[in-house]
Amino acid sequence: MRFETGVDIDASAERVWRVMTDVVRWPEFTPTMTTVEHLGDGPLGLGVRVRIKQPGLPPMVWQVTEFAEGRSFAWQAAGGGVTTLATHVLTPRDGGVSVLLGIAQSGPLAPLIGLLVGGRTRRYVRTEAESLKRRCESGDDR
Repeated sequence: MRFETGVDIDASAERVWRVMTDVVRWPEFTPTMTTVEHLGDGPLGLGVRVRIKQPGLPPMVWQVTEFAEGRSFAWQAAGGGVTTLATHVLTPRDGGVSVLLGIAQSGPLAPLIGLLVGGRTRRYVRTEAESLKRRCESGDDR
């Protein structure tokens, strides 16, 4: 399974990047995250591990595999015969940024998992993009 969704956000790239990389606060503004726990010290960056619990899904540990400060990051999680890669990309545009969120699953059980939870995964990624937009455009800096 491979899925991407994009959203234009009317906020500065710095603000969107700050909100997008403050992953432990995601449960404050998106209903697709129950808990996000940083498993180390320091800010999000290459090699950082994070445990995420989402409604209706088992907890997964994600490790940052790519990180370009202010522009993009990717992380992956593996379990049950499936490796999942999630990407987060910012592209500046007039008046704000475009954000592209993607998810791809591979491995021997990926086709089966795609059939079982593919619809939910696509809904979650779309909801996360829309939630990020609302948070960034709201000016809420809690």
